[in-house]
Amino acid sequence: MSVHLRPAQSLELWHDVSLALVQAGEDDLSSRQMAILLTIYLETPPHTVRGLAARLGVTKPVITRALDTMGAKGLVNRRRDETDRRNVIIQRTVKGALYLETLGDLITSKAADLR
Repeated sequence: MSVHLRPAQSLELWHDVSLALVQAGEDDLSSRQMAILLTIYLETPPHTVRGLAARLGVTKPVITRALDTMGAKGLVNRRRDETDRRNVIIQRTVKGALYLETLGDLITSKAADLR
């Protein structure tokens, strides 16, 4: 399935979704945090701090800070890899899955409203 939007429509969709998230009054995520969260939930696991840093082209401390924030919100969990204690495995959570499901529904709704 292919979606065809003009650049102005794409920006309007991004604006409408961002505005709805702000107006909801809940904690929001930075673009970097959202990219990390979407990578964790949309790409095949396992995910590690090292792997996410390489995938997103950022340093491991950047990933760690983002995971600290998302972990405090209950969107992800971390645990040591028992087979290689140097690695930290990032785990999905029910709360994170519900957050992204709601976000997907919001995007779909706002896309249907585009002029």
